[in-house]
Amino acid sequence: MKESKLERESPALIEAMSAGEPLLPDRRSFLQASGHGFGAMALGSLLFDEEGKAATVVPENPRVRRVISLFMSGGPSQMDLLDPKPGLEKERGKELPKSVRGEQRITTMTSVQKSLPVLPSPFKFGQHGQSGLELSELLPHWGEVADDLCVVRSMQTEAINHDPAITFFQTGFQLAGRPSVGSWVSYGLGAINRDLPAYVVLTSRSTAGGAQPLYSRLWDSGFLPAEHSGVKLRNTGDPVYFLKNPPGIDRGVRRDILDDLGALNRRRHAAVGDPAIESRIAQYEMAFRMQASVPELADISKEPEHVMKLYGPNVGKQGSFARNCLVARRLAERDVRFIQLFHMGWDQHDKLKETLSRQCRDTEQPVAGLIQDLKQRGLLKDTLVVWGGEFGRTTYAQKPGDKAGRDHHPGCFTQMLAGAGIKGGHVHGETDDYCYNVTRDPVHVHDLNATLMHLLGVDHEKLTFRFQGRDYRLTDVHGKVVKEILS
Repeated sequence: MKESKLERESPALIEAMSAGEPLLPDRRSFLQASGHGFGAMALGSLLFDEEGKAATVVPENPRVRRVISLFMSGGPSQMDLLDPKPGLEKERGKELPKSVRGEQRITTMTSVQKSLPVLPSPFKFGQHGQSGLELSELLPHWGEVADDLCVVRSMQTEAINHDPAITFFQTGFQLAGRPSVGSWVSYGLGAINRDLPAYVVLTSRSTAGGAQPLYSRLWDSGFLPAEHSGVKLRNTGDPVYFLKNPPGIDRGVRRDILDDLGALNRRRHAAVGDPAIESRIAQYEMAFRMQASVPELADISKEPEHVMKLYGPNVGKQGSFARNCLVARRLAERDVRFIQLFHMGWDQHDKLKETLSRQCRDTEQPVAGLIQDLKQRGLLKDTLVVWGGEFGRTTYAQKPGDKAGRDHHPGCFTQMLAGAGIKGGHVHGETDDYCYNVTRDPVHVHDLNATLMHLLGVDHEKLTFRFQGRDYRLTDVHGKVVKEILS
């Protein structure tokens, strides 16, 4: 390792950082602490069994090299977009049968209603591609890539309100504090491009307003080493803070500062064995490299006009979903392992027809454009694209007439997947005539995450981390690979 200027010229100061004799940890503590640093440096993470022995998880036959997760925060309405129920028209305004609802919970927002009237979709559906995939009229550009899409109509989740539902989708737990899915992928597989983080997050919000808040803990690493947290790119100004050095500080001076700081941190780590120190060193080094890599990543001025048109008219607006989709493709080109886009505003409790139409105008062309762009560059063959929200919407209405909307519904909803390892032009699972219950091939959130890990070449049952005396994993003690959707 390169000797820093501080180590050469001020050995006394370095020695003072040790504050006496180094604290020597026992064998178990040493292995567990070291695992944090090794996990950041290796492509495989170090996992520990109950005996404290280290074992490297090596990907087995990965179909997927990188993941782009398009998270539609708020809960897209499945029966208005991807799960047509034309038979509901004859049930318009009638009470949802108790036999259909069963014992399922409803939110406090509709528990005060005197009735739960059925609301058929106001949108038409049509068949697209050679597969004849049925898509809403709100998704015209998806029709152009229909044969690349796999629609899972039988998703199920456990939470009925936004925050626990999004937290559950991201971490496998309804309570905050666990590592996010992108952090698990980063920890298990590491980064491919050393100049960019393994996990990058972008956010955008609906022009229709009404967006639920997002919290940085949704892409946090929880109890995993801090360097596996998602790095969020900003929507305004520089993509990340402090890209530019202050006046009088050039890149060479910055390098010297980091070398000296690294020397101090390494000596301190030798003394106390705190794995957070290693994480800090890794993050400082990544920040230094990002000062060079991020400006080039964010500069879309050299993108050809025909590519810009794929993403729609909003692609030129920084912070728009369309612009973020283009940046996601640029991140994929640069081999970022896990790319996640959050788009807020899918919570249509009222004015469904108006607000859902506006959401789709903002987002559906960029999604199709992203898939087309990846495909024409040969990236779709090893990239997995996942689209969907934290739950679905109810078949019964909230509010009357033109103001009608739909409430939260965890009992069934839809996800879309495309790309590496996935059957294109395929529909998996089925819901009842009211789009209220799964009737065939249910897929739990844990199953979806298990499948994602499988495509990355990781056994979701083996990617664990010991915390507070227990081995944790993304899928908790659940999850099975959905082999029926694999190509």
